[in-house]
Amino acid sequence: MSELRRDPVIGRWNIIEAEGPVGPEAFEVARHTPSGGRCPFCVGNEGMTPPEIYTVRPAGSAANGAGWQLRVVSNKFPALKIEGDLDRRGIGVFDFCNGVGAHEVIIETPDHQRQMSDLSLEELSGVITAFKVRSLDLRGDRRFRYTLIFKNFGISAGASLEHSHSQLIALPIVPKRVQEELKGAQLYFEFRERCPYCDMLHQDLQEDERLVCENRSFVALCPFMSGFPFEVWILPKEHRADFAQIGPEAVGDFARVLREVLLRVRTTLSNPSYNFIIHTAPIETREREEYHWHLELIPKLTKIAGFEWGTGFYINPTSPERAAKALREAALPS
Repeated sequence: MSELRRDPVIGRWNIIEAEGPVGPEAFEVARHTPSGGRCPFCVGNEGMTPPEIYTVRPAGSAANGAGWQLRVVSNKFPALKIEGDLDRRGIGVFDFCNGVGAHEVIIETPDHQRQMSDLSLEELSGVITAFKVRSLDLRGDRRFRYTLIFKNFGISAGASLEHSHSQLIALPIVPKRVQEELKGAQLYFEFRERCPYCDMLHQDLQEDERLVCENRSFVALCPFMSGFPFEVWILPKEHRADFAQIGPEAVGDFARVLREVLLRVRTTLSNPSYNFIIHTAPIETREREEYHWHLELIPKLTKIAGFEWGTGFYINPTSPERAAKALREAALPS
């Protein structure tokens, strides 16, 4: 029998199938096919992208040339542009402003064939450090209120290029989803005087059935109220609201747990498309007792249809308990 489970932070209910499928054969896993033409993210094609903003390359190597290990560039087709004034205004009941922001691409590796899960721990730590450095730098612009870091892997997850990359968008507003999380977390904290994410983390560590993996600084789990099959959250064990305050040792631990999660998802589900998003506190309210930064990873295994659009609920055919067990038991490459 299915269950209705409520998210204790934003209050959304999801429908969980207790005995649903766990193998890749039960889902439509899109196959990744090579794209044609020259890849602008490959070595030798640096002139096809805007100039690099941040890079990891040997000392003495020329900027915007070969030899790099990681590059951050402005998106050639940005959702928001950094130039201009916000010019907030209204017409009757409608509010609007200019599309001002920053849209950057983190090119994670010079090798076109490697996925994020193929990166070494040192390389993945470099990617996470780039997330942090660029987040902190963009805070200097007083127009920006939120920094969104995300990754689309695979065509069905929205990736327009197959070369491994992530994205960062600095926004002049706090997204509605983040506002919902902040409001729900505040209400929970006012009633219990505890962070709801810390409570979820401690409960899952005690119950153990939804854990995927952990190390000294981070826990990966399939959340009790998962809206999607094989949804995985990664949370720091120590309460922190702001991702960009992550320390050097924690960067390595985060890279280690993220790499393991990506390998377990890849192995268990035959390399599905996925999205991940780093949920963090807004720029102006970074230190919050009630909020806890975390990464949410969602494999693209199901589609959103009329019921979901009409209710705001999601139907999850695989319980988080069964999903976590399958991920834990995945035989990883040596």
